Amino acid sequence: MKEQEVTLKNEEGLHARAAAIFVRCANGFSSDINLKAHGDTVNGKSIIGIMSLGAYNGEKITIQAQGPDAEEAVAGLVKLVEENFEL
Repeated sequence: MKEQEVTLKNEEGLHARAAAIFVRCANGFSSDINLKAHGDTVNGKSIIGIMSLGAYNGEKITIQAQGPDAEEAVAGLVKLVEENFEL
């Protein structure tokens, strides 16, 4: 399993738009993807799961991936978060 922690920098955190963009990107990978915040872990390919985390600007989240493209998945998703969910 590959994982990396990243800080949310966008003003709204993991709100609906950001969650939708994250899910769209995550679904481009075959690996299983999870997000961790506040001690909770959710499916990184589920918009409802991601929004339920309630992660806001300045908070740290951990992106985890397990599967054949796990390293690429984590790197791509971390980059997405660091670039404020701009595709």
